Amino acid sequence: MPTLTELPQWTIRTAGHEVTFVPAPAGRGRRPPAAPRVWPGRGLALHEDDLPPFAKALGEVMKLPAYWSARAGAASRAADDEAAWPVPRHDPGDGFVHFTGPCGRPGSLPAGSFALDLADVRVLRIRVSAYLHERRR
Repeated sequence: MPTLTELPQWTIRTAGHEVTFVPAPAGRGRRPPAAPRVWPGRGLALHEDDLPPFAKALGEVMKLPAYWSARAGAASRAADDEAAWPVPRHDPGDGFVHFTGPCGRPGSLPAGSFALDLADVRVLRIRVSAYLHERRR
């Protein structure tokens, strides 16, 4: 069953074993996230300032029954394969953090949304959280 979750900076939609992230429009006293940059099947880049709310959005996805169903179905393909999302790279020139990995459907650069397989969410959340932890040091 498809689900829709709205957070201050992200709208999350799940359908089947896929989750789609859509940046929310500007709100009271808050700018919208910078448009994500997506390279279909190869990765995505998010502005460094947008990573904390994105980490929260990934955590919200992990609370959904659809996430757990997808993980159970992906057990045979090593759902926690860290090689799927290598260590991210920060580009100081534009402030974007690049994540190489299995970003779903084709999108454009920059993209109005991007999709991931639900089974890949955990490792991406680990990478985002580790990056944020290192940044605070």
